[in-house]
Formats: sequence, structure tokens, C-alpha cells
Amino acid sequence: MSYRGCDMGHLSSMLNGLARSLTLRKGRDSGGRETAEAMAKEAKKNDLLLRSSGTVNVTGSDNLASVFSKRGEKGVNQDCFIVWEEFGCQEDMMFCGIFDGHGPWGHFVAKRVRKTMPSTLLCNWQETLAEASIDPDLDLDSDNKHHRVNIWKNSYMKTCAAVDQDLGRHRKIDSFHSGTTALTIVRQGELLVVANVGDSRAVLATTSDDGSLVPIQLTVDFKPNLPQEAERITRCKGRVFCLDDEPGVHRVWLPNEESPGLAMSRAFGDYCVKDFGLISVPEVIQRHITGKDQFVVLATDGVWDVVSNQEAVQIVSSIPDKAKSAKRLVEHAARAWKRKRRGVAMDDISAICLFFHSSPSSSEFHPVTKL
Repeated sequence: MSYRGCDMGHLSSMLNGLARSLTLRKGRDSGGRETAEAMAKEAKKNDLLLRSSGTVNVTGSDNLASVFSKRGEKGVNQDCFIVWEEFGCQEDMMFCGIFDGHGPWGHFVAKRVRKTMPSTLLCNWQETLAEASIDPDLDLDSDNKHHRVNIWKNSYMKTCAAVDQDLGRHRKIDSFHSGTTALTIVRQGELLVVANVGDSRAVLATTSDDGSLVPIQLTVDFKPNLPQEAERITRCKGRVFCLDDEPGVHRVWLPNEESPGLAMSRAFGDYCVKDFGLISVPEVIQRHITGKDQFVVLATDGVWDVVSNQEAVQIVSSIPDKAKSAKRLVEHAARAWKRKRRGVAMDDISAICLFFHSSPSSSEFHPVTKL
């Protein structure tokens, strides 16, 4: 492993503490989480972590991330996001996450999940790695892609369960009628791992054989009317239907009440319908990044409700200054709302554009830039 951007003395004690806590308590004690959170603070101090609109571009990294968010017309902006370059102080890793809160406490729920998910994932990944390293049938040095993917998938499954439990125990956040989606990615070298809970979407831009840029949708929009989602909800006695004044907008309802009316089938929080089919289990997929893959767009449904995958790829690719790509996409979506959804209050709109081959040529350090 190689490291950059962390104080090596602090890093050594962090990793030793994390390893001790994971070995002794399998990552469930607060020590491992505190160590991971300390890493996040160190990354923030070294301009490797972004939680507001701006860019992350570190010299020597292949990554350039552009981030932008615009408040809608429904009140406080309940979208939030995080970009963490050198995730866990590892030079070849990056974490990106976008979260779309809903309900009266949605903005608090989204920020809580943004805070807990990266550190919890880091703990679970380290724990799963440690367990795999003592498996006599597994050779991690062979860089077996299948095993690497399974390690990330298992880590994400544990993480999402733990994050949802954390919300339920939180004394200062009422997540009974509020929740959030979570779309996150980890880039580890040429491996891209995508985990999705909810209806935000990840779209990859790749170059086709004829040289044109084409979109590949990496995630499923987990809407309640998807056959496998609707089947689970109805099996659990929940209901899925559209209101008369919202044709085509399927929502999740309690068995005997017209509440809460969730427009997604997976989310963190929303405990009022967790017994009636709503789940926080992620769909985890992986892709090997090639030279043809140019960038990935992560965006909340405020973008995808009015912008197609092809449009998004064209907008982002047409901007000479990659640092402005997310802002341009969000602004395009805001104009599209006014044109296509007249009479409907504009949703919060947020996007992360992560470019894969953006290592600058100069030796100058390009840290986080806030807009």
C-alpha cells in the first residue's frame, strides 16, 4: 500500500489503532469508527475531502471530481454529498457519495448517513480484508478480481445494515417518517464498485467502437412499481399505488393509511414502513475501468426526472473545463424543470461528475476547490 496526504506519524497510530480494534472486537467497538473518523478529519485538513460544491483534483491522481448542488422549491436543500480522495489514506482509492433526504427530518438524516457511511465502510472493509487474509484458500496477492469484489460487497452489506441501525438509535434525529437514499462508489485502482439504496442514479460515459460517447446506466432506480420491489412490498402488507393527481408516480403506503407515500422502495430511515417492504439493502455492482471509460455521473432524481442519460453525458462531455461540469449539468436540469414540469415544485438537484483519466501534467498540488 502507498500513502500520500496523511501525516505519517498520525497515520501509523491510526492504522495500528484500527487494526487492534478490528482484531479484538471485529470492528464493532467505537475505537474502529473513531479511528476512521479521525482519518476523515485528516483528509479534510489536507484538502482531500469535500462536502460542499466544488472540485477535488490531486496531482498524481487519475481522479477529478466536480460537485454541485442546487436547492429546489420545497424548502431546505435535503441533498448532500461527499468526495473523499485517498479514501482511508490509501493512494489508489476514492469514495464518492450522494444522498437525497426526504420527510421533515430528511436533511438531518442525509447528513447523518453521509457522516457514518464512509467510516463504517472503511471499518468493515478492513475487517473483511483481515478475515480474508487468514483464509488458507484465498490468495489476496494474486489480485483475484472476484475476491476483491466480494470483499467490497460483503463490506457494503454490513455497512448499510449498521448505518440504518445507527439512525434508529439516534436520539436527536427522528427518522420514523424521514429518510434518505444513498448512492456511493469506491474507485480502487481500475475497479469501480457502485452501491445503491434508493432512486438516485449512476451513469457511465464510455467510448464506443465508432468513437462516440455513449451512456451506460450502472444502477437501478428503485421505484416501488418495479416488479421485484412491488412484490416484496405487497408480500409485507404494504401497498403501492399512484394518487389521482400524480399519475405515473408510484408510492409506498401503509396497509391502512394513506401515509407515508414514499416514491422509492429502498431507503435509510423511514421506520414507519420498514416492516411493510421498505429495505435499506444496497444493490452492489462492479466494473473494471478501461481506457474507453471516461467519467461517471452520480445524481439525485432531481436531475434524472428531467434529463436523459444521453443528455447528461453530452452536457458533461461538452464542457472544456471539467471542474464546471457538475454545475453545468445541474443548471441545465433546473432549466428543464421549468420547461417540462410547469406547476410542479422543482426538486433539489445535485450531481457528482468523476473523471477517470484526469491526472494533471504539472507537479503542482491541486487540492479541494470550493465554489
